[in-house]
Amino acid sequence: MASDTPESLMALCTDFCLRNLDGTLGYLLDKETLRLHPDIFLPSEICDRLVNEYVELVNAACNFKPHESFFSLFSDPRSTRLTRIHLREDLVQDQDLEAIRKQDLVELYLTNCEKLSAKSLQTLRSFSHTLVSLSLFGCTNIFYEEENPGGCEDECLVNPTCQVLVKDFTFEGFSRLRFLNLGRMIDWVPVESLLRPLNSLAALDLSGIQTSDAAFLTQWKDSLVSLVLYNMDLSDDHIRVIVQLHKLRHLDISRDRLSSYYKFKLTREVLSLFVQKLGNLMSLDISGHMILENCSISKMEEESGQTSVEPSKSSIIPFRALKRPLQFLGLFENSLCRLTHIPAYKVSGDKNEEQVLNAIEAYTEHRPEITSRAINLLFDIARIERCNQLLRALKLVITALKCHKYDRNIQVTGSAALFYLTNSEYRSEQSVKLRRQVIQVVLNGMESYQEVTVQRNCCLTLCNFSIPEELEFQYRRVNELLLSILNPTRQDESIQRIAVHLCNALVCQVDNDHKEAVGKMGFVVTMLKLIQKKLLDKICDQVMEFSWSALWNITDETPDNCKMFLNFNGMKLFLDCLKEFPEKQELHRNMLGLLGNVAEVKELRPQLMTSQFISVFSNLLESKADGIEVSYNACGVLSHIMFDGPEAWGVCEPQRKEVEERMWAAIQSWDINSRRNINYRSFEPILRLLPQGISPVSQHWATWALYNLVSVYPDKYCPLLIKEGGMPLLRDIIKMATARQETKEMARKVIEHCSNFKEENMDTSR
Repeated sequence: MASDTPESLMALCTDFCLRNLDGTLGYLLDKETLRLHPDIFLPSEICDRLVNEYVELVNAACNFKPHESFFSLFSDPRSTRLTRIHLREDLVQDQDLEAIRKQDLVELYLTNCEKLSAKSLQTLRSFSHTLVSLSLFGCTNIFYEEENPGGCEDECLVNPTCQVLVKDFTFEGFSRLRFLNLGRMIDWVPVESLLRPLNSLAALDLSGIQTSDAAFLTQWKDSLVSLVLYNMDLSDDHIRVIVQLHKLRHLDISRDRLSSYYKFKLTREVLSLFVQKLGNLMSLDISGHMILENCSISKMEEESGQTSVEPSKSSIIPFRALKRPLQFLGLFENSLCRLTHIPAYKVSGDKNEEQVLNAIEAYTEHRPEITSRAINLLFDIARIERCNQLLRALKLVITALKCHKYDRNIQVTGSAALFYLTNSEYRSEQSVKLRRQVIQVVLNGMESYQEVTVQRNCCLTLCNFSIPEELEFQYRRVNELLLSILNPTRQDESIQRIAVHLCNALVCQVDNDHKEAVGKMGFVVTMLKLIQKKLLDKICDQVMEFSWSALWNITDETPDNCKMFLNFNGMKLFLDCLKEFPEKQELHRNMLGLLGNVAEVKELRPQLMTSQFISVFSNLLESKADGIEVSYNACGVLSHIMFDGPEAWGVCEPQRKEVEERMWAAIQSWDINSRRNINYRSFEPILRLLPQGISPVSQHWATWALYNLVSVYPDKYCPLLIKEGGMPLLRDIIKMATARQETKEMARKVIEHCSNFKEENMDTSR
């Protein structure tokens, strides 16, 4: 099982400081600019963590608001030290890098920071004397500057945003730079001249960059240990250059087979060249390539027995010449991954769960187009088979969803995979901490991506959790998201149905403070709008029934929500639904249960005192819908109205005495052993009706309700009745002159039931 180890003190302190910047580390200068307190001095370990965690919170926690001047906290290297920072997405702008330009950065990773312009190239020069590792992956605008209106456009390469390509920047002066990632740069960047000043590159990533002449790579043949040429359209000339880089330990010439047409075909000869010439190779990625000729031995020739990583037994013929197994071999969407004996300890591919998980792990950060297809394969494994590496799979999908929250394909496949990876079959293997991470990433997806498939998948995934318990730590947020989904203008029935079900579950069995807060968010109004829409369409479906059920739950012992129901035309909708759907028993039960909650609020009962409403409630006393539930709830509504006394009976018809007689008749017709479709959290509204003589029928209904519940469900309701002080009230009824004899008899039986229960469950151990 996954660990529920608490967060470290460092992690907790970092999170708290970032959420309370102007109350901890800094103060606000001129009400908007952050400044570090003058008595604070932070070492690089803390500064790096603050910046990297800040980026994580901005990108992954939708309830975290970025601060415009955050990076100004680190402007002075005398009080703060930054050395290794990873920044990503649109969070980072030119002024942010400018704010930290005095820092001696050793490692700077900028990933998909599309708001950075050529101004940041000049800032990079400030770090030139210390930088060892630099990534500009996906920073597509960093080589652009604003077009000079007086310049000659004919001599410029102009992009659609009226900016021009910077031609004079090089890495001159970056003497310590060893690791460089320029992946996904625009095609026109002059890579060769840009890189020429770098003398000792050890790792270079040119993913997605097209260059016909790769000869410039040979200047690092004695230093380059890692080369990534993903999605570069290769040729035989490229291969001739690559095999001269004899120090290479990692070579990636993989491609996305769906992105575009590549003329180059991988051959047995090329693989043999890699093995022969690149003797230090430990990792090779040839994913997505079509193998031009047969590189594998036949099935007949493959050695039987367990799979082996020994090169001598390799099913891939060129790899039999390897001196040792590779640490990693990328074969995703490459037919070679389906062979039996592959000489590598870790293989990415699509043959089995292990290969698929390796692919997700290897490609998540920089290749969402590949990752989404790998997650889709994982989805099929979790749906059809059993996932054997559940915790690893969950963590990888969570990471992918966090990393690419605006990528549609990742969000669709990732949210679908989470649905199967969190179902009850796997529940025991998941820690509270891990399940909370799933909930967070699901809510992020719902918040960031307003797309039907993603929203449906996320709602379905939430249904795999214990509600409301497991969602309580994000209670307000999840309710706000669901209510936004339930906008009646949206027509997707399946999402509406799931969202209403979730809303109903979220307001069931929670305290009144939660219910009041959700009511103020617009919960009551949203449900009433859904009901109104269904009424107009003359449809009584699960959305209609769940909406009434949700209103029943949210109004339980919550007067403000009951008032809201009345103020927004709830009673009219009740009457209209009753008239339009006379045979819908569950609908009637839910509506009457809700009105029972309204009737419990003394200040609201006068609004129920109309001839029309009293007649409807009286007629429903004789209903046999859903066992006794509709009749019971109608009687409950009338019992609270009767409790206000004859002087509060403000209608001529029907007469109070006539209604009272019908109530007595209804109660006498019920089976005391009826099993109930109801759940009381408190008996307080019922107990209120016991110590009074103004309405004997109300007293009798309350006593009957208690007798039924303690008889049928003694384990649940006997302790509740004893705890809430019901026993003395029942004893008082027996002595009361105004109480009917049958009510007194029933009160005795309730006391007897609870006394017997108490004795049976008494602890007699010594």
